[in-house]
Amino acid sequence: MTDFLPSRRFLLLHGLDNYRPRGHWMWWLAESLRQRGEQVLYPQFPAPGQPSLEAWTELLHAELAQLGDRERVVVAHSLGTALWLRAAPALPDELRVDRVLLVSPLGEQAFCAENRNEEFSVSGVGSEDVAAAARSTRAVVSSTDPYTPVEPVAWAAGLGVEVDFLDGAGHITPGDGYGPWPGALDWCLDETVPVRGA
Repeated sequence: MTDFLPSRRFLLLHGLDNYRPRGHWMWWLAESLRQRGEQVLYPQFPAPGQPSLEAWTELLHAELAQLGDRERVVVAHSLGTALWLRAAPALPDELRVDRVLLVSPLGEQAFCAENRNEEFSVSGVGSEDVAAAARSTRAVVSSTDPYTPVEPVAWAAGLGVEVDFLDGAGHITPGDGYGPWPGALDWCLDETVPVRGA
């Protein structure tokens, strides 16, 4: 009998103040994928309350190196999206991935000392950077997210990413009703489907 060998690996990147609680949709997604036999990396980034771009980027590179040579899929939320976009321009060829989902990407108004994330600003990241880091990139934006880019359509076009809009989903957190999220799972299993709300 031949052992089942998954054809892809997933890497989940959490955001600010996220200690990977069981009630979060990312925890649910990791468990749902694993129950289907998928391989999932869901690392805890150091000091999520006082994030360091250098430390988070170092761990990101280490985790990307663990994805191997199968299909490589990244799902990022909030500050995790900024981490990905900041890392994208300098990713070496061997760390690039096949597809990325950016959930609740941050607009420039979100990067400030009060939010403890100034050094993660994605100002200057362009479509060539995004395209070089992944074969395809999709974003999920909520109509009621105070941290999302002010002009999300223009933001998406500027980065060359497809975007799905969710109505009234806040910052897409457990407090906004995002524990189980079948729409995210559906995209992970089939990148051709748009991401639906919870």
